[in-house]
Parts: sequence; structure tokens; C-alpha cells
Amino acid sequence: MTDLELQRLVMAISEQAFRQPFRHRAYFNARLRSTGGRYQLESHSIDINPKMLTDFGKATLIGVIKHELCHYHLHLAHRGYRHRDADFKQLLAQVGGSRYAPAPKHPAKQAYRYTYVCQNCGQVYRRKRRMDLTRYTCGRCRGPIKLV
Repeated sequence: MTDLELQRLVMAISEQAFRQPFRHRAYFNARLRSTGGRYQLESHSIDINPKMLTDFGKATLIGVIKHELCHYHLHLAHRGYRHRDADFKQLLAQVGGSRYAPAPKHPAKQAYRYTYVCQNCGQVYRRKRRMDLTRYTCGRCRGPIKLV
């Protein structure tokens, strides 16, 4: 699905579920990591995590869009648009939006690639990035460190 198709889908859902037009921008934002979507108060645009569609399907995507549209329409109507507000909870239940987005599936965490050992005390350091051994010493005893 492209950004243009997402824009059309958001506009259609807004007309069907809220009976109000969506006049701003909706697009996919791959930088969203731990959330399904985001409504921006200043620009009134809606960002959607593309993983909601690829990992969980169109039904989950529609639930996230309805959630963000609740923020959008309530904010523009100067009513309670935050998660804790009764207006938000009531409208969300009325349109059948998702209260919580499912947690995105994260790739397996990369294991430590480098293991360093202090030559004096034996302190072990595990790092994902390389270290310049001429610049650093052991934090415990100030001894030299070597790559294992």
C-alpha cells in the first residue's frame, strides 16, 4: 500500500465512521518503532507505522486509523482528545477503533560481536561496536584491555 492509497483509506474511514471529512495528510512513517500511529497536533497529520499492515493485516490497520482519527476529530472540535479523556474513550468505543495497537514484532536482537578482557583483573566487556584499545583501559583497575 502506498501513501496515496493510505490517504484515500483514511479519508474513506473518516467519512464512514465519523461522518466528517479528513482534510489533512496521512502517510506511513517507518521510523515509528513502538507505536501503531501518531496524530500530530501542530500539523494535524497522521503517521501510521507500516508494520501494522505488513505484520498484522488490514483489520489492525483500520483499527489504528480509527484511533488516530478520534484524536484528530476531537482535537479539531476542541474536546478531550487525550487517551485519558472521557470524550476520547466514548468516541473510540462508538466507532470501534483499537484502544491499543499490538506491539510491533522486533527482529532478533543482535548478539554482542566483540568481547574484551582486562589483562590484569580479568574484567570482561561485551560490546556491539569495536573499541580503540590504545585509548581505553579497564574501568575497574586501569589495566590494559585486549580483544578476545
